[in-house]
Amino acid sequence: MKREITINGTSINDASRCYVIAEIGANHMGDVEKCKALFKSAKECGADAVKLQKRDNRSLYTKQLFDSPYDNRNSYGRTYGEHREFLEFSCDQYAILKDYAEELEITFFATAFDFPSADFLAELDLPAYKIASGDLTNTPLLRHVATFGKPIIISTGGATMEDVVRAYDLIAPINQQLCIMQCTSGYPPEYSELNLRVIEGFHHAFPRTVIGYSGHDNGIAMPVAAYMLGARIVEKHFTLNRTWKGTDQVFSLAPDGMRKMVRDLHRVHEALGDPVKRRLPVEESPIKKMAKSLVAARDLSKGHVVTADDIAIRSPGGEGLPPYELDKIIGIQLDRDLRADDPFRMRDLLKD
Repeated sequence: MKREITINGTSINDASRCYVIAEIGANHMGDVEKCKALFKSAKECGADAVKLQKRDNRSLYTKQLFDSPYDNRNSYGRTYGEHREFLEFSCDQYAILKDYAEELEITFFATAFDFPSADFLAELDLPAYKIASGDLTNTPLLRHVATFGKPIIISTGGATMEDVVRAYDLIAPINQQLCIMQCTSGYPPEYSELNLRVIEGFHHAFPRTVIGYSGHDNGIAMPVAAYMLGARIVEKHFTLNRTWKGTDQVFSLAPDGMRKMVRDLHRVHEALGDPVKRRLPVEESPIKKMAKSLVAARDLSKGHVVTADDIAIRSPGGEGLPPYELDKIIGIQLDRDLRADDPFRMRDLLKD
């Protein structure tokens, strides 16, 4: 059984190109029209999916955290709860965004941070679910979402391998449509903290599961490296303007970066080819021009016995014997006259 996950009709496996998720998060700043603009731009950049984050803030946070002061340049309220509520879309707004994504023909889903949010997204019938790194150990939520039967993508920031195995062992018997994402929960992390080779470790540990990369780094090169290591889903935060208000804007990709990242991921998929080394049609003309043939170093008469001094190695190739045949023709008698630069061919030679 090969590793594969199918999201909204798109199959993702080891042989497929990279599936790119533009993580909108809270970069819409609580504005549905800005969110629609982000969806549209992500589609134009070539992303396969856009993703939001759904929270039922009153049940998710303790009263103390909900009511705690939240006074900073990125705040949308006096308290953390007011801030989070400002950024939360309603059921009607989600329905609008779902319809708009369908109009754009881009897949739309969200991260469920709690049971009410998971049920809300299930009622909306979104095609997949994301589980954030902080909920990797939230086995009751994992079990609940797994029973929906939709594809699940789980991030592993801050986790140990024991945490990842526990989550896998719980989800896999219920729902095989699973992707495990290598992630470092730094915002942004240093490149030395990305640990991309964990992707290889996940590949070996979970041979039937699609592996991905959720990147909070600032550039576009690491997803390409992740793809080469076996990641087939890449998630990157996305914004229209990195100077906009919000904690995630600064490490998000703007449209130009997203477009280039998608381009490079598609290019590397095409460039991988297969493991069989052979000459390609595109190489025929250049190699003929650059390669070498064995030719007569001077005029030679029929009956002459060929010596090393009679042989020159010159371009183009393909006109006569290749250089690796040189030792075989020394000491062989010519069957016809050769002028300088005439190629040596086996039919021109007789055994001495």
